[in-house]
Amino acid sequence: MSRPEHQGPPELFYDETEAEKYASSSRMTSIQSKMAERCLELLLLPEHPCLVLDIGCGSGISGGVLAESNHAWVGLDISKAMLDVALDGGAEGDMLLSDVGQGFRFRPGTFDGAVSVSALQWLCNADQKGHEPYKRLIAFFRSLYACLNKGARGALQFYPEASASCEMITSAATRCGFGGGIVIDFPDSTRAKKYYLCVYAGHTSNRPPTLPKALLGNDDEDEPTRILNTTRDRDVRRRRGPRRPVKNRDWIKEKKDRMRLAGKTVKEDTKYTGRRRPSAW
Repeated sequence: MSRPEHQGPPELFYDETEAEKYASSSRMTSIQSKMAERCLELLLLPEHPCLVLDIGCGSGISGGVLAESNHAWVGLDISKAMLDVALDGGAEGDMLLSDVGQGFRFRPGTFDGAVSVSALQWLCNADQKGHEPYKRLIAFFRSLYACLNKGARGALQFYPEASASCEMITSAATRCGFGGGIVIDFPDSTRAKKYYLCVYAGHTSNRPPTLPKALLGNDDEDEPTRILNTTRDRDVRRRRGPRRPVKNRDWIKEKKDRMRLAGKTVKEDTKYTGRRRPSAW
């Protein structure tokens, strides 16, 4: 089956018919609930009730998981039909119609955490003329960083289409100040594999900046977890190869000789060829 994000923009794909089908599917409800529970586990929230932002709340399945854990939540979604289904189903949170790719405005430090289930990959597509995925991701992560408490975490489950999508998402997140990485649950499974972007907005003493362990599907605790850290290595410049040559007199003369051999018209060499100009005052 083709990916939903390839069939049209989310606000058009999730129309009234698709929203009703989504909410009435017991299989979809079970899958989304399990991923929402995993996101809540990755948040490492304190014991007391917290206020959580649900990004791409849809029909309110993930919000129901938050409510069962005694957390209050605010949901954002671009599909009006999905929000209507959530309201008809008695969702307990406050929900807003919003395109998160354009950013969103909440008072700084409003939320104690953020979750998202199957929504982040939609921002990697250009659904309309003028949409630039990377800029939309920057607007999203910038807004998310601003509305989270210091040290608060976000657990965003998504389905990457390719490794380039992961790189673009993590690049945008780190550019906006987030730390963290991608936790891959059941990395050796084709159907059960799940990607979770776990980010934290700064550091506090009671919430250490460490990534939770991935689920491996076995009892071997010594097996390393599959975590992709978003922190850039210091030797990244070395991997790019040698630096470009300095454009001195010898380099200029060699280039002019190549152009002459190619039959192009080149000015004759003079005593000023390749001469360094004095720095301007």
